[in-house]
Amino acid sequence: MANEDVIYTPTNGSAVTTPEEGLKRQVLAYNSRLMLVRHKLTKGWKGTRHKHSHDQLVYVVQGAIVFTGGGKTVEMRSGDSLVVAGGVEHEAMALEETEVLDVFTPYREDYA
Repeated sequence: MANEDVIYTPTNGSAVTTPEEGLKRQVLAYNSRLMLVRHKLTKGWKGTRHKHSHDQLVYVVQGAIVFTGGGKTVEMRSGDSLVVAGGVEHEAMALEETEVLDVFTPYREDYA
């Protein structure tokens, strides 16, 4: 990425992928230091427990999830947010149809 002063990504310009059943992912704007990703979760979806080197900010746009990580379990609803430090194992489960925005730093090469 040569010029990272302003990077604009229209919502309809980003492909929606289905990395696993019950999960839709749309990578939005990003540069080499930061990435914004929209996830749509179907009710009952449960993500695999995992960890990555990226710090992650999770914001629930609508719906509800149970998030487990770092020895804590919290129920998150619309408007709730949390930060997961890189290297911390975590997982989430959707209690209902849910939309989540995730911010990663640095950006996730595996998503780009």
